Amino acid sequence: MTDLVSSALLLLGTALTLLSAIGLHRYRDVFARTHPAGKAAPLGATLVAIAVSLQLADPAATLKLAVALLLLLLTFPTGLHMVVRAAYRSGTELNADVEVDELADAVRASDDDPDGTADAPG
Repeated sequence: MTDLVSSALLLLGTALTLLSAIGLHRYRDVFARTHPAGKAAPLGATLVAIAVSLQLADPAATLKLAVALLLLLLTFPTGLHMVVRAAYRSGTELNADVEVDELADAVRASDDDPDGTADAPG
């Protein structure tokens, strides 16, 4: 039964990772590409790690996988956010379908006030 569950999780995790890769290829700009990379890839890695830990059935290996997975889930969104932020601030063109750029005003305000003291009291 464990083999069946781990095989199903492994296939599902692999499918999610494949869908993430296809999404990275199909979307037009860096901002849209972050969605499949940020959602499907960590979930796919989680399912693969669970499947591997079920197959190994070793508490030490499961603990190592859990720590690695925890680090992945904590750092991946932050790293992806930094990539998108750097792309936006470096002037990467938005998709032509984007009608409203809500971040432009905030970036302009922070560029005008590099110390961040404009909103500070006193």
